[in-house]
Amino acid sequence: MEVVRSESGVRSEKIAAPVAPVIARTKRLQVWFIRVCSSILVWTCLVQLLTVGKLWHPSFINITAPSVKHPPPPLLPLRNYTSNGYLKVSCNGGLNQMRSAICDMVAIARLLNLTLVVPELDKTSFWADNSTFEDIFDVKHFIDSLRDEIRIVRRLPKRFSSKYGYKVFEMPPVSWSSEEYYLQQILPLFSKQKVLHFNKTDARLANNRVSIDLQKVRCRVTFQALKFTPEIESLGYKLVHVLHERGPFVALHMRYEMDMLAFSGCTHGCTKEEAEELKRLRYAYPWWREKEIVSEERRSKGLCPLTPEETALILQALGFDKDTQIYIAAGEIYGSERRLAVLRAAYPRIVKKEMLLDSGELQQFQNHSSQMAALDFMVSLASDTFIPTYDGNMAKVVEGHRRYLGFKKTILLDRKRLVEFLDLHQNGTLTWNEFAFAVRSAHEKRMGQPTRRRVIADKPKEEDYFYANPQECFCEGPSCDDLLGPGNSSSVP
Repeated sequence: MEVVRSESGVRSEKIAAPVAPVIARTKRLQVWFIRVCSSILVWTCLVQLLTVGKLWHPSFINITAPSVKHPPPPLLPLRNYTSNGYLKVSCNGGLNQMRSAICDMVAIARLLNLTLVVPELDKTSFWADNSTFEDIFDVKHFIDSLRDEIRIVRRLPKRFSSKYGYKVFEMPPVSWSSEEYYLQQILPLFSKQKVLHFNKTDARLANNRVSIDLQKVRCRVTFQALKFTPEIESLGYKLVHVLHERGPFVALHMRYEMDMLAFSGCTHGCTKEEAEELKRLRYAYPWWREKEIVSEERRSKGLCPLTPEETALILQALGFDKDTQIYIAAGEIYGSERRLAVLRAAYPRIVKKEMLLDSGELQQFQNHSSQMAALDFMVSLASDTFIPTYDGNMAKVVEGHRRYLGFKKTILLDRKRLVEFLDLHQNGTLTWNEFAFAVRSAHEKRMGQPTRRRVIADKPKEEDYFYANPQECFCEGPSCDDLLGPGNSSSVP
């Protein structure tokens, strides 16, 4: 800067020319800085709005039907293989027994390079449900989602029908069989037979000592391919929505139903007339092999479902308070409301699907026990806590599915120990506090935590069921060691 005088003699300061560009750059930086700050402010507001939006939405949105329909994913490439023949299967049992069997049959068809016919469902069991596969599962999704593994057809070609004089070879495969059994004894049958019909499918593939590739096929079927129909899913989502609006809830799978009591011979808490009724029913079904059963012996071994009265005490001992919302995931409880009175008095917020939905909404599912069970299955998966009072097929399949979903809390009741505690409490040996402490202590490690599937050599019926703990579906190799622990051996000699 230099000082100059004008002609009038006034003193002034003149800015040197090189300083002018500096001022211009400073102004540009100020403008840029304002723009950056404005952008940050806008994005901050947007993030806050999104966060508030997420907080405002109820937590059930992750398990409800999507509001926007996305186009279906592109079809998987067909697996190129020469089919050795057609496998036709007739599933037996209730929904979840059949569900597991379908997974096994897909795995067997994959192992033997067969073409699978869409499975037939049981229509002759106790439930007398005439539902077809298409009534319960999305058959197109089932076929398309597995096209890179096996070919699945809706029905046999006409040339293999009895109308054209073709006689299909029918047989039940051996229970708990290995891959070797199917490769060495079943596959050779296709050299003479183009179609093989398995008329029994329950537990026909081993839980363990099965190749990881075949176990992965089981995983794909149970967690991806077996999708309920849109009608069942829509109503199931609605049930979950209604329940979550009312707050957290426990799904209580009470297997205190007529068929289970008749089959197991468990009559604890029943009247003499009811015990006789259950015995007559057991004799009426020839495939229920055991006829003369001593109820108290079975109960002492933990082989009976807990009664509603016993269940009330156990829930209280586990710390569930009176305000707990409980959804009964079951059919008609034997003895109806009379037997539920004690449980309902302890937990007034007990609900069933019939209480949460209009009669018109359930009408299409009435007299279809498997479709009603599908609704209970969906609610049980979505529940905050799942508690089965008997370890039947639904209890096991839901347990495994909840493990797959991130080890959601599932209380696996040790009925043998509970019966002992209940009797000691009721005869005055254990005070309430002692009883409650014993119950809680016995179940600290029975909450559905990660654990390895228990293997018992030569005793497949006694080892852990694959679908109750499908560890191959959520970990493999070293990742299993990280999740389940390298020292957590599962083998029992």
